[in-house]
Amino acid sequence: MHLSGLYLYPVKSLRGFAVSSAALDAFGLVGDRRFLVVDEQGRFLTQRTTPRMAQIDTELTGGCLILRNPHHGSAAIGLDEPGASVTVQIWRDTVEAVDCGVELAVWLSDFLRQPCRLVRMGARSHRPVHKPAARPGDEFNFADGAPLLLAGEASLADLNDRINAHGEEPIPMDRFRPNLVIAGAPPYAEDNWTRLRIGGLSFRPAGRSERCIMTTTDQRTGERPSKEPLRTLATYRRNPQEPSQVYFGLNLIAEAPQGTLRVGDGIVAG
Repeated sequence: MHLSGLYLYPVKSLRGFAVSSAALDAFGLVGDRRFLVVDEQGRFLTQRTTPRMAQIDTELTGGCLILRNPHHGSAAIGLDEPGASVTVQIWRDTVEAVDCGVELAVWLSDFLRQPCRLVRMGARSHRPVHKPAARPGDEFNFADGAPLLLAGEASLADLNDRINAHGEEPIPMDRFRPNLVIAGAPPYAEDNWTRLRIGGLSFRPAGRSERCIMTTTDQRTGERPSKEPLRTLATYRRNPQEPSQVYFGLNLIAEAPQGTLRVGDGIVAG
């Protein structure tokens, strides 16, 4: 088994991009989901309710975050640019963040067609991991449930075979927005792992990833062309205790949040 893909999503629910290597810190991959779009009340926005977010490209370059859409131009901000301290709400967590200013707020509000602002994690941002596998001191970024999300190439291939059997088009991996993609494992082998080592780094599995309507959103157009992959996942990947929940992928917590992951790293799991 080996690591076949690495992805960063600098702003939660905006587009991500592939990288050949990525460093780890206490919150996850460096540069991943450190920014968040919030509404006027400071509540987080995602593609669940605002699928148009999928049409905004992100780039990290020269110490800056750049947001871009071919029909809307671009806006940029320094990764550590000072700003007012604000309190934001993401799921059950209240997090102290740094406001990214008026220019980004105007750009985003105009494109997303609703009042909103961009905030980032700062020195006073703390968000505990709530997964049963979490330990005291485990923290993470603005991701949904855990610092990292892993998905398997073979698992997606199996899902797409089932989708094709229903007469629907296959879906790409970006629908699941993983950080880590693996090759060389059987379909869904990741479901049962209790330990994982990638390169020289160790990770603690934190449970299968519950999937939502975001997976039906085309990550290039922001449209929802069908109910796939949720419709097919519901036929064989349901939680027997909570039938409304379907799973794809594995949440991870780094055992020692420092080091670097690289595409091609070998994987040992069990």
